[in-house]
Amino acid sequence: MTKPRHRRHGASERKLAFRCAAWACLFRCRRAAHRDVARAWLEARGGRGSAKELRLVREIRTLLQSLVRGEESPAALAPYLDGIGYRPVATDEGLSWSLDASTDELLSTRAVLAWEGLRSNTPGRLRPCANDECTLYLIDRSKANNARWCSMAVCGNRMKARRHYQRRREAQR
Repeated sequence: MTKPRHRRHGASERKLAFRCAAWACLFRCRRAAHRDVARAWLEARGGRGSAKELRLVREIRTLLQSLVRGEESPAALAPYLDGIGYRPVATDEGLSWSLDASTDELLSTRAVLAWEGLRSNTPGRLRPCANDECTLYLIDRSKANNARWCSMAVCGNRMKARRHYQRRREAQR
């Protein structure tokens, strides 16, 4: 009888990490072919794929990364949120909210709203991976709130192997 495997990260966490990596990779590229892929990515998520939308999403991504790392304060978002509104809409099913922004600002504004939702609903749980070479982030769902890596199988193993190798080298000297 084989023992069942217990995975720390489920399929949804791996998919989230993959999507974040794909997002970072797509928007870092400057070549025309990659810009076309980035525009298609934006369009698949409800955007128009315009140059202004792509620029705004890149800028917001960079700013949100700085916010998560603690390098910037949330006040740095103010220039991007000027003229953005969130208004209630009453329907037969109940109350819903509508985002008032230009079409080029919708995706970047939704990214800011998603960040704010994570920050306020799960304070201290969103943070960058402890591997300095990694550009991914993690949402810590552990009970002790002490997760360090986006993936224990990738970054965690690399960092532990690196420390082990360094300790062995120092012990041999």
